[in-house]
Amino acid sequence: MSENPYRALPSVDRLLARDDVRASGDAAADLVRQALESAREAIASGRGAPSEDEIAEQVAGLARVVLEPSLRRVINASGVIVHTNLGRAPLSEAAIEAMAAVARGYSNLEFDLGAGERGSRYAHLEPVLRQLTGAEAAIAVNNNASALLLVLSVLAERRAEGDAPREVIISRGQAVEIGGGFRIPDVMAQSGVRLVEVGTTNRTYLRDYERAITAETAAIMRVHTSNFRVVGFTKEPSLQDLGRVAHEHGLALLDDLGSGCLLETTQFGLTAEPTVTESLAAGADVCMFSGDKLLGGPQAGIIAGRGDLLEAARRHPLARAVRMDKATIAGLHATLLHYLRGEALTQVPVWRMIAAPVAEIEARAKRWKRSLGSKAQVVDGRSMVGGGSLPEESLPTKLVSVAGAGAWVTGLARRLREGDPPVVGRIESGALLLDPRTVSPSEDAELVAGVKHALAG
Repeated sequence: MSENPYRALPSVDRLLARDDVRASGDAAADLVRQALESAREAIASGRGAPSEDEIAEQVAGLARVVLEPSLRRVINASGVIVHTNLGRAPLSEAAIEAMAAVARGYSNLEFDLGAGERGSRYAHLEPVLRQLTGAEAAIAVNNNASALLLVLSVLAERRAEGDAPREVIISRGQAVEIGGGFRIPDVMAQSGVRLVEVGTTNRTYLRDYERAITAETAAIMRVHTSNFRVVGFTKEPSLQDLGRVAHEHGLALLDDLGSGCLLETTQFGLTAEPTVTESLAAGADVCMFSGDKLLGGPQAGIIAGRGDLLEAARRHPLARAVRMDKATIAGLHATLLHYLRGEALTQVPVWRMIAAPVAEIEARAKRWKRSLGSKAQVVDGRSMVGGGSLPEESLPTKLVSVAGAGAWVTGLARRLREGDPPVVGRIESGALLLDPRTVSPSEDAELVAGVKHALAG
């Protein structure tokens, strides 16, 4: 009779007696039981019993998954400045310090220190936002989708029981997907408003909006196409014209700007990106934009505009569900101060990267190449703005290229991603490309060491 394979499995106590298993701490016993259960399932499926060492190795693997943080710092050498998958905008040192300061202890998040009574978390950001944008009022929530949902929910409120749903008019070419499968029409439907699409994908006229206005219309909305561009046979009304029509009919004009730019992008050879100030001056009653794209701060959705609409948003029940926490408020406030002080180009990492001279980038690329040896070359390239900002826009740069056979280059990129810290580059035309523009100078030594280690592997 063959030996029962289940009896070959070590006991829980035997495994817990091993130093490499006990290193998992208080979770060790649970992890051992999970590993043994997996071993029993393997035997039941016809595979042999794993050895004690193999089970101990599985326990260590389970421990890494459970106990080690999966969210890690990454060196972004991809050349994409606002990289959505890598956390979008890196924060300034001042923003990081501000977030840490309020996280270490208590804060006056909702406490008026002067009056000694309850205050409002919205009070911390509104003064600086009003100063920067010229808006009557402003609030911030946890992201721009929330900002849109909150504003539309305010407009969706019916005037009397039994009334038809309020309507918001939007160009068919602006009913876009904003990433991760989330679509503007879905967000609008969730708010309770009825979406009214006008025009065609590529051409929408002012008269299309005018013909769609009914007694139930609450607003006209423009969505800035910040993550794609339609070119060729196109037509759309100006924001000024939309504002005129909206206001003639007593409607609100909403402008979803997406990335939320506060600086002129043309000074860097990029296409003009609409700024918040320009949008409000053109007639928008409410602007909505992100805090973690071209603004360069933590994830946030900012709403700026008419005082009565902002007050209604502030009091809406949904506002509590989408409000920001104390650390994010502090980080966003510190970021906004860089703009007020005129130091955004030097202190906000996103703008420091955009403004970096090619000569400075080339000097760093040459230093990397000297350290890496003959396998590396310095070549011309382009950096992408990315992250739903300035679609298809790029900046000239200098890249460090490491070429080789397809499988070898793919393996090199994988070893870099598995390093400590991970380094993310990009592969083009059979070469691994590393862009100094998106790497902080303080990370240069780590990047070079990581590439050397990956090459040796």
